[in-house]
Amino acid sequence: MILGIDEVGRGPYAGPLVIGACILPDAEKIEEEPEKYHWISELTDSKKLTAKRREALYTKIKEGAVATATGWVSANEIDEIGLSESLRLACRRAVKQIQEARVPFSEIIIDGTMNFLSGTPLEKYVSTLPKGDLLIKEISAASILAKVERDRYMVELAEKYPEYGFEKHVGYGTAAHQKAMEEFGLTPEHRRSFRPVREIMSKQLGAEEGKEQQKVRKVGTKNGGATSREIGNLGEEKIAEFLTSKGHEIIARNFKTKYFEIDIISKLDNSLFFTEVKYRKTTDFGEAIEFVDQRKQEQVRFAAESYLAMHPEFKDFIAKLAVAGVSGKDFQVEDWIIIE
Repeated sequence: MILGIDEVGRGPYAGPLVIGACILPDAEKIEEEPEKYHWISELTDSKKLTAKRREALYTKIKEGAVATATGWVSANEIDEIGLSESLRLACRRAVKQIQEARVPFSEIIIDGTMNFLSGTPLEKYVSTLPKGDLLIKEISAASILAKVERDRYMVELAEKYPEYGFEKHVGYGTAAHQKAMEEFGLTPEHRRSFRPVREIMSKQLGAEEGKEQQKVRKVGTKNGGATSREIGNLGEEKIAEFLTSKGHEIIARNFKTKYFEIDIISKLDNSLFFTEVKYRKTTDFGEAIEFVDQRKQEQVRFAAESYLAMHPEFKDFIAKLAVAGVSGKDFQVEDWIIIE
């Protein structure tokens, strides 16, 4: 029995890397029920099939294969361990599922020239084959599994981030995708270790630093020499002290993303709090927290998602957004409210 392996998503700027694994019925089984398994003859490289045909064959594979699995590696993991190690990790994850299903196989054939299982006990069973997705039906099936599941994921991602057109380019570096990154910044699903993505991020950070410096100069003049950063730091310090008095552990201050930052990140029990701090010189025109509008809340929410994507150690924590108000010359704490 052959275990076919193929990968999808090696080159995109965004989204996961997915490796498919598949064992098909043996020739004797297919000969016994040719009508049931006629679809196997239609298997080929997933890129040569229409989306509609891939979906139809995906269903047939899931129903008729002896065993199927997909191994996933997130964009954040790719940034942490690199692409080569991510391919190995995704393959190991897929093969582990096959082994847990206790389906026997005598040979593993991986599409391409790289043995993703080198250095493991399964290495001796592996052979690699360029264009294997065209030549070996098990690899063809694996490529369809990985392609369909990854494409579905990217369509779901498009609903979350509609500005980027993920449902069309599925994360690859098209002109439209490049333009969207430049206009809207990066999502937690973008691979920051990839050079084109990293270059866009560097340009955006540079532009934001320039804007911040201009803002600091203007506000400093209006406040008798005190800069907006100095005022912000004093306000944040008051809120940090307030949270600490309530049992919070301060995890980070001024966590910066592409266009904004989270003022305070704190931990209490199994919750992680992302707090936006607002300062008002007086409360004549409303309290500070009233000026955290819907747009700002969306920014904090997006920044929180970025932080969680970059820090898997908090994956089991409940994320909560909060706003805090500080006012007056003595930086009086007005309130701290959980908004989500």
